[in-house]
Amino acid sequence: MPHTVRRIAVLADSDTRWKWGALTARRLAPRATIDGLLLRGRATPTPRQLAEVGVTVESLREVTTGEFLAAATEPGAYDVIVLATVGGAVQAMLHGLGRAVTGTGPAATGPGPARRPVIVTGYVGVVYEKLTDGLLLRHGADVVLANSPYDAERFRTVYEGVGADPGGVVTCALPFLAGPPAEGDMPVAASVSGGATGSAESAESAESAPVSASGGADSGRFTVVFAVQPSVPASRADRAYLLRRAAAHALRHPERDVLIKLRSKPGEHTTHIEEEPYQKLVRKLPGGTGPDGGLPGNCRLVYGNMGELLDRVRRTGGLLVTVSSTAALESLHRGVPTAVLTDLGVREALGNHYFTGSGCLASWDELDDGHLPEADEKWALRQGVRGDGGFAAARERVAALAARAAADGLPPLMPYYTVRTAPGYLPGILRRYGLAPDGTPLPGTAAQDTGRGRGLMRRVVREAARGAYRHGVQRVAPLIRKAGEL
Repeated sequence: MPHTVRRIAVLADSDTRWKWGALTARRLAPRATIDGLLLRGRATPTPRQLAEVGVTVESLREVTTGEFLAAATEPGAYDVIVLATVGGAVQAMLHGLGRAVTGTGPAATGPGPARRPVIVTGYVGVVYEKLTDGLLLRHGADVVLANSPYDAERFRTVYEGVGADPGGVVTCALPFLAGPPAEGDMPVAASVSGGATGSAESAESAESAPVSASGGADSGRFTVVFAVQPSVPASRADRAYLLRRAAAHALRHPERDVLIKLRSKPGEHTTHIEEEPYQKLVRKLPGGTGPDGGLPGNCRLVYGNMGELLDRVRRTGGLLVTVSSTAALESLHRGVPTAVLTDLGVREALGNHYFTGSGCLASWDELDDGHLPEADEKWALRQGVRGDGGFAAARERVAALAARAAADGLPPLMPYYTVRTAPGYLPGILRRYGLAPDGTPLPGTAAQDTGRGRGLMRRVVREAARGAYRHGVQRVAPLIRKAGEL
């Protein structure tokens, strides 16, 4: 009888990674209890962002590195841990967990098999940059999820090329792609308990309720959703251009609703830093005074759940437009016409080169003329955006590893990067998360903080630091760049 995964911890450091991690955990073990751990940092999601993601679990709280390591290595606490963070954090947690389990502390067992959790990691969406760097930072986890057969082949090639074991790569699918649930899947839990601290306070508060993703009453009108991105494109000129084109499309097609889907409100952070928010750029349009600036009446800025918006687009026979957002994959999975913009070129820096061969590349001029791109089916299958049941292999692998962990234990975590293979690189990564080169917590850092003695003053200082960072990114940095261009 296969081992039943009973409890999973998901460590995430941003809203999108939380969405990926929590949904991945649910797909891996539909009946498991899931505890959410939000790694304290620059992009820790706010209550509003958590509510917009729409994923609820049994408990949710903010943690430091030290608090995570303490919770993750408590004997018998978790069967599986999903690391849904940036690559550097994954690498740091692998070394910290490895040290805590086999080296020191209450869970220490010494070298050899240990009854530790199964460690799972992967990527939130399209992998189009820093492929080798990101993969090697994730190496050492028991399971490295690849979102498509195409990605799995690339991942194994990279690992084999550097002499690292590629056996942990498992093909699955993006967990938030719509479709019938895999056999045995259950809905996510109905409530959140064990409220989070700091920016992850209870999502029950009135401020956490997101603006409706419907963008107003669903009249059945042809709906165009422009899914914008925090950092693509990066320049103000390029972002303003795309905004003008979306508004112009609405003017040219008064019979359509054009909804500009925003990722975050000013002051919030996501996976990527948004230096030029569209909420501010829209005020630069002619007649730009209110929250929708100078946009035509049939063009609006909206927040909310992307899945709900795409359901509206599908009902109205509409269109999804983006530069390179993962929303394009969600849209293609639903069979919605999807346009990946070429107006600013097809370039690695934009990420839209990933969609070459998809049949989705198009310009605003073509869309203005009524073009509705049709996806190439072979491309869609290879990228994992067609079909369902993509988690069967991953679910089987995780269950087998969990059974092995419960019976005889799992071998020590063996990341590719060590102080021997990367002595000039690894220590800096570990230090960033408060760990010494051997994976032990550095004195006086957050990694050593296991929750004792935290008080109001520490939270006040932390929030002040976040506010200063946001101000620097969104106000000071653009002014410095502008002055440099004079």
